[in-house]
Amino acid sequence: MAFDTTVFLPLDTHAVFELVTQPERLRRWKTVAARIELEVGGEYRWTITPGHSAMGNILELVPGKKMVLSWGWEGSEDLPPGASTVSITLEGVEGGTNLRLVHAGLNEEQEAGHAQGWNHYLDRLSTFSSSGVATADPWSFAPENMDPIVAIEACLAITQRILTNISPSDFQKPTPCPEMTVEQLVDHLFRSLSNTARGLGLDVVHDHEKSPEIEIADLAQRTIEALRNHGLSGEIDIRIGVLPAPVVAGLMSMELLIHGWDLSQATGQEYEVSNPVAGYVLNNCRMIITQEVRDRGLFAPEIIAEQSDSDIAKLIAFSGRRTAA
Repeated sequence: MAFDTTVFLPLDTHAVFELVTQPERLRRWKTVAARIELEVGGEYRWTITPGHSAMGNILELVPGKKMVLSWGWEGSEDLPPGASTVSITLEGVEGGTNLRLVHAGLNEEQEAGHAQGWNHYLDRLSTFSSSGVATADPWSFAPENMDPIVAIEACLAITQRILTNISPSDFQKPTPCPEMTVEQLVDHLFRSLSNTARGLGLDVVHDHEKSPEIEIADLAQRTIEALRNHGLSGEIDIRIGVLPAPVVAGLMSMELLIHGWDLSQATGQEYEVSNPVAGYVLNNCRMIITQEVRDRGLFAPEIIAEQSDSDIAKLIAFSGRRTAA
């Protein structure tokens, strides 16, 4: 069976082609994280929601007109990577572009599930194409089957929405982190991710010409994928020490979520986090941020939160920050 649909987008074919092929554009409507080798035979991996990544290869590519992908899900026995085919064809029409998407090679149950998914994301693509405003995906808000790596992906989805709206005019604004501006805090977050990335064998280059969202999201994608390939057994040298892999994962989610909150406060943005995500990270923090860690000056003393506070407010208070949330 095949799912076959066409949507109209009020953009030219070049702009639409970027929306369906460029990681920075894909993150606005479809993915938490993405990488793609944009050539025939090239591999892609798109984290659609935390814990669910589509993978395959580019089978056909005509820039501005067409892309055909082999499609499947990482870790799936039912529809593994490459088991089906997604064809995206662009046709320029008056006022914009018709995008036709055909997902073939599915059984009846798979077709129904993927139809729901594609309709959801094509609606988001249509909205973004019309408004230019990237909104949070409710499907990423409270992921099921939470584990240390899924938690990182969930935190990345939240924080990169804040990073998307940070511009150079925000760089010198103060943040809740003592003596750190927005620019310095983004740099700190990049260096923290870099330590883990290098510990996992990745090369890292800091390109200050890129926007904060592109720098952090691209590095986080590579690091999360490398951590997933490494697994949660063994240890990783992250420069500040050789730590068990689950602790490294916990530090990544903690850094993303807490500093995402810092950046939201500095730039006046709403910070919406579900209790399942914040609660999971809070439990990790209670194991990682010990009194010894606080005594070393790495975190301020805990602020006692109200029992009725949300889990994100409790997490922020536990990290030593004050919030009225």
